[in-house]
Amino acid sequence: MTGKDSEESDEMDDLQEAEISEDAPRLDEEGPDALAVPRSALSRRDPLAVYMRDVQRYPLLSKEEEHELAVRFLEEEDLEAAKRLVTSNLRLVVKIAYDYRQAYKNILDLVQEGNIGLMQAVKKYDPYKGVKLSSYAAWWIRAYILRYILNNHRLVKVGTTQAQRKLFFNLQKEKARLSAMGIEPTAEVIAERLNVPKRDVVSMDMRLAAGDASLDAPVGMGEGRTVARVEILPSEQRRADDNLADAEIGDQFSSKIHEFGKSLEGKEKQIFDDRLVAEDPKTLQALGDEFGVSRERVRQIEKRLLEKLKAYLRSKLGDTVVEVYESP
Repeated sequence: MTGKDSEESDEMDDLQEAEISEDAPRLDEEGPDALAVPRSALSRRDPLAVYMRDVQRYPLLSKEEEHELAVRFLEEEDLEAAKRLVTSNLRLVVKIAYDYRQAYKNILDLVQEGNIGLMQAVKKYDPYKGVKLSSYAAWWIRAYILRYILNNHRLVKVGTTQAQRKLFFNLQKEKARLSAMGIEPTAEVIAERLNVPKRDVVSMDMRLAAGDASLDAPVGMGEGRTVARVEILPSEQRRADDNLADAEIGDQFSSKIHEFGKSLEGKEKQIFDDRLVAEDPKTLQALGDEFGVSRERVRQIEKRLLEKLKAYLRSKLGDTVVEVYESP
């Protein structure tokens, strides 16, 4: 397995841990009835109904036919065989997508993502492992659908880590389950049951409770005045006078460090030039070889030199300026 396949598989594992419904229909059912869509919910021109009529034109495969086609694709890269494997399982994609209609209303979008997962499953399917293609493909189909729902639930992603992905799909369900058991669904209890940090539970609860807010939405400023939200957000850019002050302090430091270097001699001068102010500093070992001393001895000289430099700067610029410049 390549590094790319490994990363993709890890992401699919994360998504598979996040289920929306525990009573989803069985995925090993066969026959057209297993994928029936309620006709009462569809009009004659419903795109989903049209798609379902097209999908049902492709016949289901017997176990023997499926195995034969999978072997042909695996060993001969027969694209026609792969096409038949995909088309014969398109109804399975619709069935799985329909399980998530409460989480995402546009079922055709879910079907589209599920079809991509189906093609990925056919590409990676091994017919010699004794697992039905439909059972194996369901894993990929569901993972692609879950990822799509997570990425498109809102304009801003609400789940980026594994724990957040798990919470996105399971938080409300776990709250309902605990309430039905007579247990107060606190963040501590939910975190323990889902095996995620408490802070992630609190954070996700707040994200799901709050809707998306437009930056252009008006915000009241009192006395009947309103401004766009974006206009009152703090700027990430530093003030010009702060930048100028930093530049002046930097110039002072550079000047005093240069003066300090002129006062050095011998090994300290070479360590200063080759280690402290060099663009490509030499290693301690390289300097030790030049001086004929150990690497540790050079490190001790350098440490002592740094202390002398700090004392020199404090005497010239003052403690406050040095501390401000050293702070992160």
